[in-house]
Amino acid sequence: MSFGKKAAERLANKIVLITGASSGIGEATAREFAQASNGQIKLILTARRHERLVSLSDSLIKEYPQIQIHAAKLDVTAKETIKPFISSLPAEFANIDVLINNAGKALGKANVGEIEDEDIDGMFQTNVLGLVHVTQAVLPIFKAKNSGDIVNIGSVAGRDPYPGGAIYCATKSAVKFFSHSLRKELINTKIRVLEVDPGAVLTEFSLVRFKGDAEKADEVYSGTSPLGPEDIAEAIIFGVSRRQNTVIAETLVFPQHQASASHVYRS
Repeated sequence: MSFGKKAAERLANKIVLITGASSGIGEATAREFAQASNGQIKLILTARRHERLVSLSDSLIKEYPQIQIHAAKLDVTAKETIKPFISSLPAEFANIDVLINNAGKALGKANVGEIEDEDIDGMFQTNVLGLVHVTQAVLPIFKAKNSGDIVNIGSVAGRDPYPGGAIYCATKSAVKFFSHSLRKELINTKIRVLEVDPGAVLTEFSLVRFKGDAEKADEVYSGTSPLGPEDIAEAIIFGVSRRQNTVIAETLVFPQHQASASHVYRS
């Protein structure tokens, strides 16, 4: 998507940290930042799969030779590594301007009483605690210069819970209220808190949820036309490329066939 000259000017030379950048929405967001800024941007790409980050970095540098990228492994569930990671960033990437809290996942669709302990822990550690710890590590940088954007990737599931999603929905609801509280805490600053809540998006999300069962993952999107990760990336870049006094506080993005987490039309 072309965001125009003004957006490119507002994004120029920003330092953007993206968690979960190795695929899906995170990867698409990195590509969209590069395009919207005409390559005049610095990206910190993090995820657990470092080899995918390197591939993404190489691809972006080939397309935008002037772009600067720091690709590094970061597991947001390893909380003891987060502050050291931020404090040890190369000098040219240290003064972060935008944080995209994208790392997240769903695991299984079991009902309460039958949910695996490791699935409960995995979702809360990634979707909630990881997001909180990364935010806590980056926020002092924003406060020191009284500017910065925090973009939290929520979900329609944080607004509309459904059977079989008790833990995932609870984690995304936590993201919503964490975002609300943080926005109110920062009301006397020039730090913006934005939340983007996707509906159905065709990524590795369902494949991860069903632990590699491609047939079950495909059933989620059967008879529908889901969003692509680039659709969410466009919403993210739109929010952070607005004038500084404009806060796109919440963005709920559905594909045409969806009206809520559970209200879906299938052809």
